[in-house]
Amino acid sequence: MFKTIKNINNLDDLQKLYSDTFGKNGTMAVRLKEMKSLNDAERVVLNKEKDEFQNAFKARQTELEDAAMMESLAPEKIDTTRTPAPTPIGKIHPLTKILADIGRIFEGMGYVQAAGPEIETDWYCFDALNIPPYHPARDMHDTFFLNGIENVMRTHTSGIQIREMEKHGVPVKIFAPGAVYRKEMDATHTPMFYQYEGLVIDKNITFANLISEIKIFFEKVFDSKEIELRIRPSYFPFTEPSIEVDIEWDKTTGRPSKNTGVWIEMGGAGMVHPNVLRNAGVDPTKYQGFAFGQGLERLAMLKYGVNDMRKFYDGDIRWLEANGF
Repeated sequence: MFKTIKNINNLDDLQKLYSDTFGKNGTMAVRLKEMKSLNDAERVVLNKEKDEFQNAFKARQTELEDAAMMESLAPEKIDTTRTPAPTPIGKIHPLTKILADIGRIFEGMGYVQAAGPEIETDWYCFDALNIPPYHPARDMHDTFFLNGIENVMRTHTSGIQIREMEKHGVPVKIFAPGAVYRKEMDATHTPMFYQYEGLVIDKNITFANLISEIKIFFEKVFDSKEIELRIRPSYFPFTEPSIEVDIEWDKTTGRPSKNTGVWIEMGGAGMVHPNVLRNAGVDPTKYQGFAFGQGLERLAMLKYGVNDMRKFYDGDIRWLEANGF
């Protein structure tokens, strides 16, 4: 297989081979679905093989893209007798950076990115997610409604869960990042912020799978094996049971660390409520799943050492020059 990848000379053929290998019914995808039947040693071997194939595809893709770029630049001529004016070099915003980082992490964990409209219907934003009309999230005073109560600026990205299950059915494994809107304007909140969430629906999905995925995700985000989770019971209408997830933190280093006694809340999670599955046309007696998520700003603040969330949005170019990438 590695020789085949190396000998491919165009991106279309490389993409086809990748789809045949890692696509929904690809050879590697089929083997990964059988992971639960393997012993620990066999799982290690299979995961290593998967990573090596993905790295080989990525390396060949980079080589082909670089070759195509150099070929397109070859006819161009540069006047080396002129001194070009200095061009300001921009920087990548921390939110753009964290979104790209978690995208790569989720894709490496087998998730597919999904998106939905920021102007949602009452059904997808609330009813389908088991949030009844009397729930506080339905209150017009902390939610931006449009044209009465028929449409709303989405208060979370969870409506994407329903849309994806309706569109593609189950099993499903997605992550959904995006902007959300709530009428919160105190010093610790903004009326618009970014959120991400993961959703996994399949047969025989358990609470242990949820905790494992969350731990792996944070290990990759912070590039640390010092992740210690604390799980607290909570309530969300769309999950049952529901939890809040904390990680142990070292204030001195600004990094995850065990045995510090300091805990930072990271986000919510839980097993998808049977009513949510029914509303998406999924039989909860056959399929189960979990969802988890948090605000991207909180994650970026911890990862990059930003101490004021409002700095992400006040448009100060000096701050971006100091904190951008």
